[in-house]
Amino acid sequence: MKKFTFLLAALLLLVSVKTNAQEDQQRECTIKYNYFKGDYNSKKYEDAYTNWIYVMDNCKDLSVNIYKLGSKLVEDIRKDPVLAKRVYEQRLQYYPKKNPAKVHSDYATYLAKNKLASDDEIFAILEKAYTIDATKMGVKNLYKYFQGVTDRNKDTNPQKVFDTYDDVLESVNLKLETYGSKLRELTKDTTAVLNKRERSLVKAYTVNSKALGTVEHGLDGIISSIATCERLVPLYQRDFEANKTNAQWLKRAVSRMFNKGCQSEPLYEKLVRAYAEASSSPEAYAFLANVLEDNNDSQGANQMRQKAFDLESDPLKKAKYKLKFAKAAQDRGQLGKARSLAREALSFNPHLGKAHILIARLYQSSVNSCGKSLFEKRMVYVAALNEAQRAANVDPSISSAARKYIKSYQANVPSKKDIFTAGAVPGSNHTIKCWIGLTVKVPK
Repeated sequence: MKKFTFLLAALLLLVSVKTNAQEDQQRECTIKYNYFKGDYNSKKYEDAYTNWIYVMDNCKDLSVNIYKLGSKLVEDIRKDPVLAKRVYEQRLQYYPKKNPAKVHSDYATYLAKNKLASDDEIFAILEKAYTIDATKMGVKNLYKYFQGVTDRNKDTNPQKVFDTYDDVLESVNLKLETYGSKLRELTKDTTAVLNKRERSLVKAYTVNSKALGTVEHGLDGIISSIATCERLVPLYQRDFEANKTNAQWLKRAVSRMFNKGCQSEPLYEKLVRAYAEASSSPEAYAFLANVLEDNNDSQGANQMRQKAFDLESDPLKKAKYKLKFAKAAQDRGQLGKARSLAREALSFNPHLGKAHILIARLYQSSVNSCGKSLFEKRMVYVAALNEAQRAANVDPSISSAARKYIKSYQANVPSKKDIFTAGAVPGSNHTIKCWIGLTVKVPK
């Protein structure tokens, strides 16, 4: 009995010692962490580093800030790539649910920048980020991930490339809409004076929108050589029966064929009608309206357009539908109608730069038909230039593309010699005839 009592007392003492040691360790962790955080916020980085290393080694699950602040400490201040890699790996181990998509994306960026992993290893990390939440990935990493998917599947599984493109593009567009909405809210009152924080937000949203617009353009560039009508038609014919009631598959197939100019293919109409049956959505009816218009059923087309607009309440989406109708009218050679529809799109979303670009391209395509003399033809470029400049001004996401149009149009506006030869006065009004019917200023 005495022996049992002794053993029980020894066990209780051991548990007590262990508990006390844990409590001491917890207190030490808290102290070291507070010192680290205080020194970091005071920019005493060397002092912060000493305490940070302690909590990294001994208090790994105390706070996610160990890794948030620690990554900046070792990346930007100590510039220690190997230790930075440990920060990411330890954070993902101990805080796997704290914004994991962004962490994986940032981790991939860091590994690539410092050449700490192979291309395949980096792609695997990007794939994890994409699978978790593509909208949390960095802009460049969305592009890099899609490039990786394309390189690995373009010859063996093009459908995976198309599906990934659609998913990535949806993520990009969602981000663009979010930034655009926030920008419009901050700048809707042109007389308001923004405070420092608001100016900072405007700058951030503008920069991010430009970056996303560049990515969107890059994605289109990657897929343009793969998504040809010659490749799409047999692919969608093969899979149609299995997907003829699958609204998402039909939507993507129709959108891809529309964007690649495959509307003359008999399969396109078949896909559109199946999409309209599978989905009572504004977008489905918008596509059907174009098909009916192509079949000379203007009344039916108008009914479908009205149906689409009655169902849609979001003005930004209404603008996109109008722009889609404008592009279809452009493809049919209905230039005046295309411009009217593009302007209607702008009435729903004044920041839709693509509508201005479409109008600019309509003018550009009419240079020879809307001008007799060299001066008159070059004045059409002035009208196109004005629209391209408006696009750049209202929509940061397409500013890069808009600048290319601006540069091209500026090179073709009337020179001083052209103006003098035509007997025109710099700064005076000039009316462009034909369907354009627009008055613009003669360049000074």
